[in-house]
Amino acid sequence: MIETIHIYHTNDLHSHFEKWPRIRSFLKERLAEHEAAGEPCFLFDIGDHIDRSHPYTEATLGKGNMAMLEDLGYDAVTIGNNEGITLAPDDLDGLYRGVPFPVVLGNLTRPDGSLPDWASEEAILTTPSGIRIGLIGATADFTSSYESLGWRIGKPGAWLAAAAPGVKAHCDLVICLSHMGSTADDRLAEEAEGSVDVILGAHTHHVYAEGRRIGETLIGAAGKWGQYVGEITLSFDTVKGTLVDSSATVHDSETLPAPGDDLSFDAGLRKEAERLMADPVFFNPAAMPESWTGPSPLSKFFSDALRIHTDADCAMYNSGIFLGGLRAGGVSRMDLHRLMPHPINPCVIELTGEELEEAYDLSFDPEWPDIRLKGLGFRGEVMGAMIHHRLTKSEDGRLLVAGHPLDRGRTYRLATLDLFTYGFFFPSFKLLPKKYFMPEFIRDVLAEHAVRMFGAAGS
Repeated sequence: MIETIHIYHTNDLHSHFEKWPRIRSFLKERLAEHEAAGEPCFLFDIGDHIDRSHPYTEATLGKGNMAMLEDLGYDAVTIGNNEGITLAPDDLDGLYRGVPFPVVLGNLTRPDGSLPDWASEEAILTTPSGIRIGLIGATADFTSSYESLGWRIGKPGAWLAAAAPGVKAHCDLVICLSHMGSTADDRLAEEAEGSVDVILGAHTHHVYAEGRRIGETLIGAAGKWGQYVGEITLSFDTVKGTLVDSSATVHDSETLPAPGDDLSFDAGLRKEAERLMADPVFFNPAAMPESWTGPSPLSKFFSDALRIHTDADCAMYNSGIFLGGLRAGGVSRMDLHRLMPHPINPCVIELTGEELEEAYDLSFDPEWPDIRLKGLGFRGEVMGAMIHHRLTKSEDGRLLVAGHPLDRGRTYRLATLDLFTYGFFFPSFKLLPKKYFMPEFIRDVLAEHAVRMFGAAGS
């Protein structure tokens, strides 16, 4: 007898809720159809469902996202880096503790090597005919970020390849929930050949319209931002105990039927976020305008905030992080989120005077201000001009740090943003000693300084 198993998967929504009503209606309809036909059906999310650049996710610290998955009856999830490294450990615990589905995640542990109590190295799902489906999962290796937060992160591909044979030994099928990227998925399919039947991929936002097959392993991937819903169909011979066929496709959410709340759903979430984050954090005595073309009152205020928070000698960052000015009067969490929605952390880089001068000169690249930067945590429009704090040139052309001539042999502490440590703009920053300040975002640093300067609202 051949049993048909249907699997639907989402990944990398990044809190782009614009298409969620269509996805929700489509999945509910498909679930009902398969149930009526007596065919088992499972739903999986492969991580980065949350993104704190959306005010509703910020206001609920992702719990609103989990409620959406619960409403649809998801059967299992794994986490992405947006869950793992943009939330404080207590908030990550709070996000998943008590959810009604397994969080399959084998490569994230406490410092003592134990799994968090909400995570499982494997999960077993069983179809009505008794087919046992083993699930394993892992998330991308952001070692320095996880360690800064007090977690230990293992190499995801190595962990999955080692775990798969043991799960296969007591399951009929093995499905991997992989938030580690397309190249790593390919490598896993090769290394675990015969042990992994399906890999559901994520992280690099790739799309496999008809799946990708490496050896006997089928890989599915559904892009980003809810643009697609992935579907895997498996045909299993229950007499022989073997998988006889598998196929993959994706459904373009743009073409799915629009339910009644198609246009109002996201707007409603944003309105709820306004309510949840309406209370003022501090009162600003005077407006601070911003500028993307150079220094501004707002950049001066934030520069002080960043340097003091990190105990740095000087600071350098891009003006495009400000998506508006800071108004006079009460400033709420919602105002701060609108101003700086980025999930970006402050960072300090230790570098010699010579290396600092090279970075300073490089920062005047005339092409940078107009770059429409995507990824790296940036959620703005353009990169904007570089802001230099306590970094100036004297009349004779020498670089001054906090008013003193640069000492090329001295070690300096440069405050910047984590997005500049990945090597795309300043290649040397990737290799230099650095410290990430986590879990605070740059908007938290600004708020902390404002409370220090002006007092907390209500105090």
